[in-house]
Amino acid sequence: MDFTFTEDQLLFQDSVRDFLVNEVTPERIRETWETDSGRSAELWAQLAELGLTGMTVPEEHGGLGMNELDFVLLAQECGYVALPEPLVHTALVAVPMLNEIGGELAAEWLPKIAAGEARAVVGLEQNLLVEDAHVADLLLLQQGERIVAATADQVTLRHNESVDPSRRLYAVEAGADAVTVASGDEAARLSANALNRGALGCAAQALGLAQRMIDISVQYTSERQQFGVAIGSFQAVKHHMANVAVRLEYAKAPVHRAAYSIAHGEEVASHAVSHAKLVACEAAKLAARNSIQVHGAMGYTWEVDLHIFMKKAWALANTWGDAADHKTRIGERIFAEGAALGAGATFA
Repeated sequence: MDFTFTEDQLLFQDSVRDFLVNEVTPERIRETWETDSGRSAELWAQLAELGLTGMTVPEEHGGLGMNELDFVLLAQECGYVALPEPLVHTALVAVPMLNEIGGELAAEWLPKIAAGEARAVVGLEQNLLVEDAHVADLLLLQQGERIVAATADQVTLRHNESVDPSRRLYAVEAGADAVTVASGDEAARLSANALNRGALGCAAQALGLAQRMIDISVQYTSERQQFGVAIGSFQAVKHHMANVAVRLEYAKAPVHRAAYSIAHGEEVASHAVSHAKLVACEAAKLAARNSIQVHGAMGYTWEVDLHIFMKKAWALANTWGDAADHKTRIGERIFAEGAALGAGATFA
């Protein structure tokens, strides 16, 4: 069996990486922190021009009609540059939920999202706070046993601080004029799917964040000298970064497997996603810890770019389900009576 990505998928990843690295620099991120919204309309327009906002939008609504497996590599690149814009949230969570809801709501909003003319976000009770609610034109919110759709003028927002300055978090209260779009079992299904896709987005971004922290640390240790030589030549420093690289490499396959599971509607998707988020976020947190150490702790300071990626990794680890939530889901599957485990059940 061939588990590799296609040549087209890899070429698209390369082109998106080149664009993001050139446009989403640490300097530009710091500049957005000083703005009221923390977001850039110009950058969002550029993302839309590349077709990224419409990647998962069906072709009949003006998108590219791609799926989670096509987007997961691009989500990694979003993590690599610590992209503040809600592209991953849009493509992996909001658009698929809108597509599942269908009807007039999807017909009205999906073409606008694909064209970059509107932004949509999803708020689950699991998360408590909704990221980017302040720039969203449409909000899909879980309220008990129902999902409601609300426009920007139908909600009340209360800002909450985050450890990551790039994240803008809000407690959202929908007005009485918000429209119920799903209830009961259908709302539960939509919420579960959104949780899986949100966790997948976090896992993919964590891979990119870990790689970026490795790259920053390797560059720093090749330039910083002690006793007349670069500190990167010291064995202890090498081991710190090698440990992260190994953890990162082993985290990639579960993330890609989870994307495949969601894209193909597999029964094991929830458990595959939980596995992916756990290992990817663990790799990113190890990258943060070891990178601080090889920087001599100055990596934690505001002046060093490392903290941009480190703080995002910490934030993502507790978004769309924390480690305890995902360990519980995996545990329930492993210890279930008659659980199909082992090599013989891998491709069952």
